[in-house]
Amino acid sequence: MAATPLTTPHTPLLQETHQSHSFLKPNTAFHYRTSCKPFSVSCSSTIQDRPSLQSRSQDRVFNFAAGPATLPENVLLKAQTELYNWRGSGMSVMEMSHRGKDFRSIIEKAEADLRALLNISEDYAVLFLQGGATTQFASVPLNLCEPDDTVDYLVTGSWGDKAFKEAKKYCKPKVAWNGKSENYVRVPSFDGLELSPDAKYLHICANETIYGVEFKNYPVPGNPNGVLVADLSSNFCSKPVDVTKFGLIYAGAQKNVGPSGVCIVIVRKDLIGNAQEITPVMLDYKIHADNNSLYNTPPCFGIYMCGLVFEDLLEQGGLKEVEKKNEKKAGILYNAIDESKGFYRCPVEKSVRSLMNVPFTLEKSELEAEFLKQAEKEKMVQLKGHRSVGGMRASIYNAMPLAGVEKLVSFMKVFQAKHA
Repeated sequence: MAATPLTTPHTPLLQETHQSHSFLKPNTAFHYRTSCKPFSVSCSSTIQDRPSLQSRSQDRVFNFAAGPATLPENVLLKAQTELYNWRGSGMSVMEMSHRGKDFRSIIEKAEADLRALLNISEDYAVLFLQGGATTQFASVPLNLCEPDDTVDYLVTGSWGDKAFKEAKKYCKPKVAWNGKSENYVRVPSFDGLELSPDAKYLHICANETIYGVEFKNYPVPGNPNGVLVADLSSNFCSKPVDVTKFGLIYAGAQKNVGPSGVCIVIVRKDLIGNAQEITPVMLDYKIHADNNSLYNTPPCFGIYMCGLVFEDLLEQGGLKEVEKKNEKKAGILYNAIDESKGFYRCPVEKSVRSLMNVPFTLEKSELEAEFLKQAEKEKMVQLKGHRSVGGMRASIYNAMPLAGVEKLVSFMKVFQAKHA
């Protein structure tokens, strides 16, 4: 049967050509409609071209939220076309058995594409887990050390601090450096660190979402046999990373690569299989590695969405090209802040400013509420800073288009001219 045209304002005219992907049937009440002009969406197996500035939906906002964050518009449209009937299977991804051949093809493709993006060797297991990155605060010490083992933590923000506090339940963590007294505005010099010579691992949060501090290079553990562990949640897949520098990487998906509910763990295989006896089965990396992330029902739809994003990143040319785009966006925004003559201020040391999360304050703090109100009227949302620090924060992850940053900067300049 021919597909009923899907009405959506997001992209140029795309013609539906595959009957098996049609999810609207004539002569039924099951229709998706909006107030904008209709068109048909292609259901081919590749991601659609990125919407141009001119074709961007008029009812979509620029979402600067720190997470769950904005997703690529073409990925959302692709998922929309496959939502009702995934590639002729007769069912949605949300209805599939996680052990069936259809979902296996989805998770295997997602893993293969992630391995290609980050050049992950077979020495590492790639796990798609649940519980977000916060669950890994306990999983890491439970899997990598014994209760009396020493481990080191560099605390450059709230998430590093939370990870350290959770580790205290399962081993003997030591804070090798803490930036709290300076309000988390920098990363320590690696030369002056007092690292434990017997620490099983050194833990860092590579990008602190709340404070906007990002490691531009990485420290080496004080123990020659120790490993580097990193929470990469908010800059995962935003730039190339040499995975071989790490024993373990973990990342919540809801910043750069998918919806909330998925946590990705990349762990060196020789570190798997030594979990403490008290480790719950769902936190044991060996269980998940032995079962290819299918020990229990995983967050299937979230993994599917991650896979679409990985495919999209590869089509953009890989993470080197993605990094260039992110550097350009961040540069435009930081320049606007720095050139505002103090009207806007970013407290973070310039050398470690995040490409993903840009915190800033207004010289006149009493104007913050008005700034947020006017920005929302201009369809720029979620710019309020984290409740623990206040001010503003613009999260400009991979999926935030350049047009969004340009619009924010233009708005900031107009607002300054009016209120300076």
